[in-house]
Amino acid sequence: MKIVDVKVWLVEGSKYNWTLLKVYTDSGHTGVGEATNWPGSPIVEAAARHVGERVIGMDPRRIDFIWTKLYRDLNWIGPYGAALCAISGLDMALLDLKGKVLGVPCYELLGGAFRTQIPLYANYWFTGGAHTAADYAHAARRVVEAGFGGLKFDPFAHVNYLYGDDLATNLGLTPQQQDRAYEVSRAVRDAIGPDIDMMIETHAMLNAQVAVHMAERLAPLRITWYEEPVGPESATTLAAIRQRVRGDVPLCVGERHYTRYGFRPILEQHLCDVVMPDITRCGGPSEMKRIATMAEAYNTLIAPHNPNGPLSTLASAHVCASIPNLFRQEFMFTDVPWRDTVIDHPLDVQNGMLVLSDRPGLGVDLVEQELEAHPGVRVFRDGFYV
Repeated sequence: MKIVDVKVWLVEGSKYNWTLLKVYTDSGHTGVGEATNWPGSPIVEAAARHVGERVIGMDPRRIDFIWTKLYRDLNWIGPYGAALCAISGLDMALLDLKGKVLGVPCYELLGGAFRTQIPLYANYWFTGGAHTAADYAHAARRVVEAGFGGLKFDPFAHVNYLYGDDLATNLGLTPQQQDRAYEVSRAVRDAIGPDIDMMIETHAMLNAQVAVHMAERLAPLRITWYEEPVGPESATTLAAIRQRVRGDVPLCVGERHYTRYGFRPILEQHLCDVVMPDITRCGGPSEMKRIATMAEAYNTLIAPHNPNGPLSTLASAHVCASIPNLFRQEFMFTDVPWRDTVIDHPLDVQNGMLVLSDRPGLGVDLVEQELEAHPGVRVFRDGFYV
């Protein structure tokens, strides 16, 4: 069996473009994958096309060999970024293809299932309103009513720190802005009650002083984790923050860490309580499984980052099915109407759980005419290609 073609599509998603791909073989078997990342999705699309060209003629069943060869070959342009997204998407497609060849779900190839109903937490649930505490509370209640046992949000996102002319000074928040972020968070906790997991995102956009202060201030709200108090560049800096944050404030990092090598210093130094690899960035399902196994050795939970498209959601869930140290998987609570039409079987979400089928591979195929009906947005907006 040989790979004869790899097609790539850039498809408009809810937050940004999805990069979806499909591997074709001379035996007629196919596999689908996703390489989504942002900003700069056209760069990821080009990388996926290039990686696809490099594997023509290879046996698609040699998944780990192909992963290792691509990683070592493309390491010359850097071990992270767009190249790893492309490898991630191809790895996903090859696992899907092999599952379809053998007639088994991907989770069987990953060691078998601990579970086939994957607990989710909601993100992107607040998409309207005037960003008041009351607006957040109203939206949060809808998440609970839908059966989700957890939700995540960035209470700092609308206090003038993400985009625009304030980018140079966005690492600090005024006392009034800090108060507003706290009031929004308190309103959400009051709305969802004490038993729902509440995760606080910072996007690594706060300076150390503000990040530590807000972590301690939010601690009485029983936050499930405090996410990315610093960026991925330095484990030493994360260690310094970890030492300064007092009280019961679990930390979560990993959406911008690539491969087992990027997670190694985080785990070795016990710098977080939960890791959140993103399957379209970290190296695909094969590498996410390896990361999860490493995390298990350090008694660390895994909660896959997933603000991506439907294939990322399914592939992450298949890894989640196969590991003992799962916490929850991220899920886009609000998405584009065509999320479930670009695949031939819609995502099966019931009462806050993603239910996996026993269909071979990921359990779906791409619907090419639907992909082409929703082309990716190729405009430069708010400082980046969406």
